[in-house]
Amino acid sequence: MTELAITRSFPTVPQVTSLIDGKHVAPRATGEDIEIVNPATEAVLTRLREADAEEVDAAVRSARRAFDQGPWPRMDINDRKDILYSIRDHLRKHAEELAYLECLNTGLPLQSVRGHVARMARNFEFFAEVASNVHGETYTQTAGFLTYVTREPKGVAGCIAPWNAPLALASMRVATCIPFGNTCVLKPSEYTPLSMLRMVEIFHEAGLPPGVVNLVNGRGAVTGNALVAHPGIDMVGFTGGTVTGRAIAAAAGRNLKPVALELGGKSANIIFDSANFEQALDGALDSIYRNNGQQCLAGSRILVQRSISKRFIEAFVERARRIRIGDPLQADTELGPLAFRQHMERVLSFAEVARSDGAKLLTGGKRSTAQPRGWFIEPTAVLAADNDARVCREEIFGPFATFLEFDTLDEAITIANASNFGLVNYVWSQDLNVAMRCSRDIRAGTVWINTPMMRELRAPFGGYKESGIGRDGPQASLEFFTELKATIIPIDGVKMHRFGAP
Repeated sequence: MTELAITRSFPTVPQVTSLIDGKHVAPRATGEDIEIVNPATEAVLTRLREADAEEVDAAVRSARRAFDQGPWPRMDINDRKDILYSIRDHLRKHAEELAYLECLNTGLPLQSVRGHVARMARNFEFFAEVASNVHGETYTQTAGFLTYVTREPKGVAGCIAPWNAPLALASMRVATCIPFGNTCVLKPSEYTPLSMLRMVEIFHEAGLPPGVVNLVNGRGAVTGNALVAHPGIDMVGFTGGTVTGRAIAAAAGRNLKPVALELGGKSANIIFDSANFEQALDGALDSIYRNNGQQCLAGSRILVQRSISKRFIEAFVERARRIRIGDPLQADTELGPLAFRQHMERVLSFAEVARSDGAKLLTGGKRSTAQPRGWFIEPTAVLAADNDARVCREEIFGPFATFLEFDTLDEAITIANASNFGLVNYVWSQDLNVAMRCSRDIRAGTVWINTPMMRELRAPFGGYKESGIGRDGPQASLEFFTELKATIIPIDGVKMHRFGAP
């Protein structure tokens, strides 16, 4: 899908509840109601009834039944692929509706959501193909024995998705899990449930058996904790912040549950004087202001070689001030509102943090006055004195760029690595030696050379250090979501000592 236009509005549900065993769950009298707000208008869109521990238990038991007794893990791979392809086709059929709900609920500009919707459908196609090529091994080196190794689905996964790109990231969690025969319980963010509910409904409309994907909604401290701690959950996949990732890993570790964590970043975007200037400028703006700046792989630390820094920073600031801020449903909007009020206030607070650390505010740093309501802020950029500043160390997760200057290649690599994070890195240079040194020496899970974000699903994706544990990708997901079993069969008669025989 290369083009997407929102030609009409779509209804939103009067109340968001869980979807368990293929059916919507009636809200419990004891549940907590959470307002779901349009970040562009501050109007209440609907309310979410939070799933408590009892409701999470019902969802896990449904997924457990579907795994232990249902057809999904035992299905011929061709039949399972047919359903996964049907999910792809149904998601594409409802692309306009899903994009509308995503823009409405998250504030993400339509131009970002276009890519998310295409990626969502492609995830199911891609991992259906991965699952169809899973194979075993045989060993005959030991005389008289045949050993064969098979892969089996691991069980029931707790899949926890973030609010910054719900369709792309939640679909990745599910699409790396269920094609291998697993079942799951999906918990999206309590801030952005609308597109998630519709997505899971569409799974079932496409023919997914009940219980394979269950949906629960609520806050991490309530619904998320109950899901991670549940004894019926065999593994946990989480995309989100590093603080929450630590808590999930600790809770899962108490029960020896494996975790796959795709966490935060404070990625360096290194601009060398050997770069194509205009391409590097476009890439730097894209890597920090795309998706309203709310992305773990943002190039938020922009390192510019001193010989071109004045020219580059001036050009960047001039372009940043011209970014079109507005209604995320309009096709020409480049920057929408941040996802919720508390997050907007946190991002804005870093303007004062920057000043207190001796950084120079270059542009932005305040709420946008172009819109009467909504959680809009101006594209922001600061020039930091050094890499020790908080705006260089902490993930701000908004349209907030921090510039640093450097002189040499070695200095740039040192600054890039001087971070608790290691998710991605950007390098802009026409010098092959510079590019290869950066690729070799920078400790990050992905290094992009002369390109903004390009996701190759065939390659592993994840981070070093506090940016996560494990990877998403064909081989890494296969290893995480399946178990290996060795079966050993004697070909010749086995001679054994006969204990206690006369």
